[in-house]
Amino acid sequence: MFPVTTRLLTLAACAMLAVNVSAAEKAKAKSAKKPAAPASVTKSAPAVVPVARMEPFILLPEPKEMRTERSKLLPNAKLTVITAAMQTAERPGVRAYTKEEFAKIGISLDSFIERARTAADARLATLKPDFVRDDTGAIRYAVYRGDSPLMASLLMAPSLGRIFKNIFGDDVWVVLPDRHSLYVFPPKAEAMAEFAPDLRERFMTNASAASAEIFLLKGGTNMPQVVGTFAD
Repeated sequence: MFPVTTRLLTLAACAMLAVNVSAAEKAKAKSAKKPAAPASVTKSAPAVVPVARMEPFILLPEPKEMRTERSKLLPNAKLTVITAAMQTAERPGVRAYTKEEFAKIGISLDSFIERARTAADARLATLKPDFVRDDTGAIRYAVYRGDSPLMASLLMAPSLGRIFKNIFGDDVWVVLPDRHSLYVFPPKAEAMAEFAPDLRERFMTNASAASAEIFLLKGGTNMPQVVGTFAD
């Protein structure tokens, strides 16, 4: 048997150990009940949506009856003028300058035309035409079309004819029955004959009619010139 003193020390040690174990278990239980702190959330700045730039230099082809003091006839044109216009966020997406608005630009109509032609070239460089082919795969014509009301104004892009030089040759014919389309044909009457009725109907019925005339883009010629009409 153990001596009495030794038994008392052993009992005291066991009691202390029990107290420590009990305290540890309570601390563990308390820690388990405590909800975890929510993870910190970093709020990102709201995305900045870029505002589309409205083009201020546009030459809008339109029927002569709609001409203003800021309109000009192209060479040989009888039915069509080009009018100084601006792109707008509101429908129909483009409109002619008023006298007061144009005066604020502070340039002449001729200077405006040069700037608008440069702007048209920049727009043209971002677009690709659709090609329509015959049964043999030969290209019959090309067309630029879309929701934008600036398609017809591509007529004034200096590089338009050069794009089709390797397809149709130095000269091409261009027609634009409405603001949303521009067709490029080889310079042959028979090439357009089949499509003339459809072009005529589009011009006559479209609220955004552009021109019923046929424009020649001739190699070395500075401006488009009229060679006929599809609305006879």
